[in-house]
Amino acid sequence: MSLKQRLLLLVLGVVVLVWGGAAAFTYYDAQHELNEVLDAHLAQASTLLVAQSAHELDDDEGEHAPLLHKYSRRVAFQIWEGGDELKLHSANAPSVPLGGKEQGFSDTVIEGQQWRVFSTWDRSGELLIHVAELTDMRGELAREITSNLLLPLLLALPLLAVLLWWVVAASLRPLVSLTQAVASRQPDNLAPLNVTAPREVMPLIERLNHLFARTGKLIENERRFTADAAHELRTPIAGIKAQVQVAQGASDAAGRNHALDNAIQGCNRATHLIGQLLTLARLESADTANLQPCPLRTLAAGVIAEIVPQALEAGIRLELLDGEEITVQGLPALLQVMLRNLLDNAVRYTPAGTLVQVDITRIQGKPCIRISDNGAGLPAEELAKITQRFYRPLGTSASGSGLGLSIVQRIAEIHQATVQVGAGSDGQGLGVTVTFLLR
Repeated sequence: MSLKQRLLLLVLGVVVLVWGGAAAFTYYDAQHELNEVLDAHLAQASTLLVAQSAHELDDDEGEHAPLLHKYSRRVAFQIWEGGDELKLHSANAPSVPLGGKEQGFSDTVIEGQQWRVFSTWDRSGELLIHVAELTDMRGELAREITSNLLLPLLLALPLLAVLLWWVVAASLRPLVSLTQAVASRQPDNLAPLNVTAPREVMPLIERLNHLFARTGKLIENERRFTADAAHELRTPIAGIKAQVQVAQGASDAAGRNHALDNAIQGCNRATHLIGQLLTLARLESADTANLQPCPLRTLAAGVIAEIVPQALEAGIRLELLDGEEITVQGLPALLQVMLRNLLDNAVRYTPAGTLVQVDITRIQGKPCIRISDNGAGLPAEELAKITQRFYRPLGTSASGSGLGLSIVQRIAEIHQATVQVGAGSDGQGLGVTVTFLLR
């Protein structure tokens, strides 16, 4: 069922429901008011009969009064002398008393017909007057009043349905235009939508435009990532191929083994590069909906324990400075990857004997992770490029992919943190500071 049909059926259903409630209320209210009015008329008619009975009654028993109105057949009266002798009655009145001898209103059933009766005595106390009407007349009048009120509404219902159909169609026309604009787009068209729409629809258009912008950015990142990855993988694969060819052409075992060792190192570099590429690809679609408390000092201690064997082999000292435990909202696995890449870079690119310090602290009240060394550091012009993908400083002899700090940058963005690269401890070496903007 379309939205237009659903709206039309719901509106018409509500209208019919309201009309039905109004009809029931009108019927019962009309019946109540009619009973009040007609009871008053009965009492008033009996008063008139009392006033006229003394000098207008004929001695002829059973004399009939004339019928003057179409409803007069449903209204009857009787005048009894002494309450026992019928002196005068209307043509439609029964021959038996309509009511008792007590004064006031009463209900009685005579020959299967129900009457509403008002009984009263004249001033002399000799004449008993009954004025009555059939109660089904009251219900009929209430039904006629209700039907007369609702019939025009029922006749107008088809016209109302047509008008509602037109109003709903006109109101939904912007949605139809939006649907056509989206349906007619080419898959590669991610330009913002420019559709005139009501205020209620504008948030949807804004979200779509935001989605198009994010999708375009992701596609552009993927294209650039694919191109860069293909370019970077070409070099180690070519190096491996060259070393294998050297091993095939080697005339002695020493030359062959040396070439194979170089090929294995090339495979290790390619494996490391592929692992970094996969990590970076996963970060592009990281889900931040399940953030949880992350104790930074505990995470740092665990990562340092993993890196220690590599650091000992390279002659690098790792040190976690004393301080309080600081907890941030984040993804523990990604924060471990970030710390591992920072420490791995420090171990790879600093000379033996270097001290690498990890400090979990607060700067201006904001949680920070600072990793610094007392190595040679980098020139200022190199610091601005170091977070670019696949960038490696000139003169670097250690193996690497140039993706470590790019991964750190991306994880920091996911956690709404900033990355600053500058001088290390006491102005020497290199220092990387990750500051979490959200506590």
